[in-house]
Amino acid sequence: MNGSDQKTTHRLIRLVAAVLLCILVGGSGSLVTATGPGSWYESLEKPAFTPPGWVFGPAWTTLYVLMGIALYLVWQAGTEGLDVRVALGVFGLQLGLNALWSFLFFGLESPLLGLVEIIFLWLAIAATIVLFYRIRKSAAYLLLPYIAWVSFAAVLNYAVYMMNP
Repeated sequence: MNGSDQKTTHRLIRLVAAVLLCILVGGSGSLVTATGPGSWYESLEKPAFTPPGWVFGPAWTTLYVLMGIALYLVWQAGTEGLDVRVALGVFGLQLGLNALWSFLFFGLESPLLGLVEIIFLWLAIAATIVLFYRIRKSAAYLLLPYIAWVSFAAVLNYAVYMMNP
């Protein structure tokens, strides 16, 4: 294997690792997410704009793949610079907050804790977008569907909280 092939292989491994990290950490929330018949979530009053359950899996999978690609693009800038290390750290924070939301909302069955936490998640995503933009604009753009979806999720979380005192 020549140097060029090794470099390509290394990049591919990093890309796959970044995407898998996002899918695994983000998907960890599914361990406590029960939405089917007889579940706590199913018993809640929900607003008319609540998407059907089948939408969430493909939506989140797509978002985690986009997040992984964005992570890869910034990681490729090298971790020597403080700007990249800070951006990667904030990305890690928002990824952890992403997983935490499911544990608060579904695991603890608390729309209120979910609502409080999703505000911090949204702020962490916004900070990640700003930091990624400074390093690699395309990485920031890949996170725009994510912040849009979390904005919608925050409105949905708020509505569920208000409808289920």
